[in-house]
Amino acid sequence: MVTDDLRRSRLTVFFRLLLALPHIVWIVLWTIVVIPAAIATWFATLVTGRPPAGLHGFLSAYIRYGAHLAAYLSLAANPYPGFTGEPGYPVDVELPEPAPQPRWQTAFRLVLALPALLVTAAVGSGGGGGGGGRGGGADADWGFLLSGGGILAVCAFLGWFAALALGRMPNGLRDLGAYGIGYSAQAYAYLLLVTDRYPNANPDAAGPRWSLPPHAIDVEVDDGGRRSRLTVFFRLLLALPHFVWLTLWSVAAFLAAVANWIYTLVRGRSAAPLHRFLAAYVRYSAHVTAFATLVANRFPGFTGQPGYAVDIAIGPADRQSRWVTLFRTILVVPALLVSGGLSAALAVIAFLGWFAALATGRMPDGLRRLGVIAVRYLAQTSAYWLIVTDDYPYASPSLRADEPIEPAAELHGEAAA
Repeated sequence: MVTDDLRRSRLTVFFRLLLALPHIVWIVLWTIVVIPAAIATWFATLVTGRPPAGLHGFLSAYIRYGAHLAAYLSLAANPYPGFTGEPGYPVDVELPEPAPQPRWQTAFRLVLALPALLVTAAVGSGGGGGGGGRGGGADADWGFLLSGGGILAVCAFLGWFAALALGRMPNGLRDLGAYGIGYSAQAYAYLLLVTDRYPNANPDAAGPRWSLPPHAIDVEVDDGGRRSRLTVFFRLLLALPHFVWLTLWSVAAFLAAVANWIYTLVRGRSAAPLHRFLAAYVRYSAHVTAFATLVANRFPGFTGQPGYAVDIAIGPADRQSRWVTLFRTILVVPALLVSGGLSAALAVIAFLGWFAALATGRMPDGLRRLGVIAVRYLAQTSAYWLIVTDDYPYASPSLRADEPIEPAAELHGEAAA
């Protein structure tokens, strides 16, 4: 649940880490108590089939407080959070009441939660209130956020500079950070037996409708999630010719981008032949990325033609600002940082998806959708850098502004991870 208005106090933004020190001390102390509470909940749920109400409420407050602190530290929210994990913060999580849980899932909860924890490390802060379940303490919980790992840390780093300059948090960064916080809360709620619903990586499945303004670079999806186990097993080997061709094409694309940069500085728009060549390169790169990471199943062509299962729609050459073009290499740096975080998420998606697709013949819906979002952002970044468009990459965790590409999956079943 996100009710944040994006406005930020420059003074509190500048001293954000210093102001958060009491909370960091408090989360450490709270985590020490959560460890035995999580163990007691595990034993009680094994015996009775449901978590005790008192322990459930205590762990729920801990998870909610962790989400509030992550939102404050990452600048996804502005007000100073309370210390008790009470609902009502601008970036909040809704947690269920105690309910029966299957004993066999409870017995293997730590093992079952490992894939979700890997996704959490990539998209969240590496925490969100659950380190007690791992016995790793608060340092393990908040290490990614404080030391610079995970997409949420990238959003916090870039948002700090943006909020100081503008007095506002960029909408896309706030939404992407809030998504990471929400997924982290899901993962640790599952780990700590607050719920038996498996975390769902599909941002459109639950929570707010994320912002997604029109952009010259968009994604089109025609993939149902089914995977051939044979091609999944040999996916990297099958992708080798594409890796070689993409490397060779990248050299030509670099030279074309330099020529396009000069032309656009003079004429105020890309040269039509160079635009077509670079647009095909951006599409082809997205096709290869989607295929190699199991976000798509079909073997892609080598020419970057439209029509692939996860495709990139690119508009015709349009006018571009000469000032933006002149400083394009500097302006693209923040987008490259976000792209790096999403690339790490794609690596996790490919790793987990490989095992899941081999076992079930399908790519988990949540992982597939998150992968499509990452592919889109990488394509937007490439198109911006290569002077295909001067629309800046938009870090939205949504696939569609009005409606998802398919009905959102439930939190059970195929929505795993």
